[in-house]
Amino acid sequence: MGNRKTRRLLLLLSLFGTLTACNQQALRPTYPDPSPAASATDEAEALAATDPDPAQPVDEQPGVAGANSSVDARGQATCGECAEVNPEPTADTGPQDLWDRIRAGYALPRDSHSAVVAHERWLKGNQAYLNRVTERARPYLYYIVEKIEARDMPLELALLPVVESAYQPFAYSHGRAAGIWQFVPGTGRHYGLKQNWWYDGRRDIAASTDAALEYLASLHDRFNGDWLHAIAAYNCGEGNVAKAIRRNRRAGKPTSFWHLKLPRETRSYVPRLIAVANTIGTPEAYRLSLPSVANEPYLGPVDVNSQIDMALAADLAGVSLEELYRLNPGFNRWATDPAGPHTLLLPLEKHEAFVKGLESLPPEKRIQWERHRIRSGETLSRIALRYHTTVDVLKQINGIRGSRIRAGHSLIVPVATKSIKEYSLSADSRLRAVQAQRRRGSRTTYVVRPGDSLWHIARRYRVSTKQLARWNGMAPRDTLHPGQKLAIWQKPGLKKTVLTAQTSSPAVTGETRRRIRYTVKHGESLWRISRRFNVSVGSLRKWNGLKKGQYLQPGQRLKLYVDITRQAEST
Repeated sequence: MGNRKTRRLLLLLSLFGTLTACNQQALRPTYPDPSPAASATDEAEALAATDPDPAQPVDEQPGVAGANSSVDARGQATCGECAEVNPEPTADTGPQDLWDRIRAGYALPRDSHSAVVAHERWLKGNQAYLNRVTERARPYLYYIVEKIEARDMPLELALLPVVESAYQPFAYSHGRAAGIWQFVPGTGRHYGLKQNWWYDGRRDIAASTDAALEYLASLHDRFNGDWLHAIAAYNCGEGNVAKAIRRNRRAGKPTSFWHLKLPRETRSYVPRLIAVANTIGTPEAYRLSLPSVANEPYLGPVDVNSQIDMALAADLAGVSLEELYRLNPGFNRWATDPAGPHTLLLPLEKHEAFVKGLESLPPEKRIQWERHRIRSGETLSRIALRYHTTVDVLKQINGIRGSRIRAGHSLIVPVATKSIKEYSLSADSRLRAVQAQRRRGSRTTYVVRPGDSLWHIARRYRVSTKQLARWNGMAPRDTLHPGQKLAIWQKPGLKKTVLTAQTSSPAVTGETRRRIRYTVKHGESLWRISRRFNVSVGSLRKWNGLKKGQYLQPGQRLKLYVDITRQAEST
């Protein structure tokens, strides 16, 4: 009799456990991001805006939700229901929810610093933000956690893209950082992230994750195993952190992160990560509900071994073209890079159908081809622009060594299988979406001419370079190209400034124009100095009597005429 009762009890407990596990199953990845063409990390910047002013008490900070509420700075829940909300995983089955697995891998030191508390309070009042970030992270998170665990690194690092980009795969900041890990071009290239017209490895989920973890591991070694120093250096550069440590040592002060004099953004950056980790660690303590994410693989790489049209790849995999771009945001155009990489990340359940379909298509049929008859006056660059490809590709396919082509001859040209507008998350389509966003005032389309800079165009239309860059999905320091089209929005009744030869000369200084002397540093060029001060190279040469091709020397003094109201935008 006793044995029967015991078996019944065990059966009931087993059924209860099964039902509980079923209720915790995660939803399939959805893509609710309302602005796929976002040109900046708006939501990550919104979280950054909670940075408390050191001169003010935390409770007086603007924009911090629930500033007077009392919350344990470490996010440690003490309520009796917490064990039910986040049950301890058993040794047999492991955690069912990926968040539990991440929590179990926490290893960063905690601190109840006022900056951490301020960010926690902001998060406490923004359940919708947490929901959006979770849905964006959902398809990538398991993959990233696996990579971090393989390196035996703290699993809080899986939350770093929340701080960097709010897990927006197409995020692009005013500092020219791209992707969920927000690599700037130079650092990306240093860690092997290829960047060209076809492909940007900084947005490639797999490649950028490997690069970010390699970079963080290097910084961890550089700072003798101090993760907070390493994370701070990821944000502002290892030189700045090392300099701050040396400064404190000389002054006999502590050298922990919390005692270092670092850039304001970095002083907020590390506390934001800790606040996000605390909030996800015990969401119930902040009266938040964390959407479940299944602790199971979703994505996996498939080697295509050749260039392929993205629309064709989507059809073979049985996914939407938009989903394919979101899983592979490194590809800029309608097809993958002809020179590689030739790997696509796809849902595991789609691999078999994709591989089977791919085997029936030889490489030459994975791209459509057209024969273009060259007309009088046409150039390779004009033909490449028309067919959404590059001059190098046309040369390679058609065996052209130089740049001369003859009217009447024909070229073989790769073409997209669908209308270019249907590739809605390609770089061109994302740019069109940003430029088409309705803003205040009237819109003007400006075609860039040789010698133009964002500063000169902004001045001509009486807008700031930061506005002009934002309207066109750019960063203020991005290079312009002749023929490039820019969207400009002006207030009603405001006329553009007529620029003459005099407006860039020393004679016209105005209220905000100042003459400064600049000492050339080692390795600097006219181009770099012109970008720093938002002036043209031509103007620098003219002001200093420099001939074209003349090199600068370290210690050389240059004369510049700058608009002081524009300089904050170039830093």
